[in-house]
Amino acid sequence: MSNTDGRRYGSIEIAKHALNFSIAHFTIFSKTKRENLHGHNFQIACELTAPVDENGLMFDYSIIKSVIRHMCDEIDEQVILPKNSPHLELIDEGEYTVAVFDGQRIPFLKRDVTVLPIANTTVEEFSNYFLHKVLNHAELKNRGIVKMKLSVSSSPGQTGSSIWELP
Repeated sequence: MSNTDGRRYGSIEIAKHALNFSIAHFTIFSKTKRENLHGHNFQIACELTAPVDENGLMFDYSIIKSVIRHMCDEIDEQVILPKNSPHLELIDEGEYTVAVFDGQRIPFLKRDVTVLPIANTTVEEFSNYFLHKVLNHAELKNRGIVKMKLSVSSSPGQTGSSIWELP
């Protein structure tokens, strides 16, 4: 791919087995219907497009692997709850976070919970959450990235992706 600025652009995809996290969650379908609490081993893949320099590199992409690995580690082995769900209320009760759904109280020890600014705990929401965290990470600023696709899989054949492209 070439741009009107005369630079050559390339794409790379980072999809390493080590870019994963294990969490417990439940998907909320409506104000009265949700899944039971269960877990998945999620995988992250990231494809990005940026200028290729005179050395034949976009940039040292160990940076992107490190950024994603750190984000995975932050939520690994946690119960993930959605802060922005219209159907779930989260209450802080000392050492507990209580999720209230359809009148039922579901208490969790705070140490086991991560609350994310998402509407639901789905691969679609996780991909968007991670995409924006990667795009806004200080180590990836000024790398010339013009397009990024971030995908989150909960199992083979079940993947959600979010795409950002420079206007």
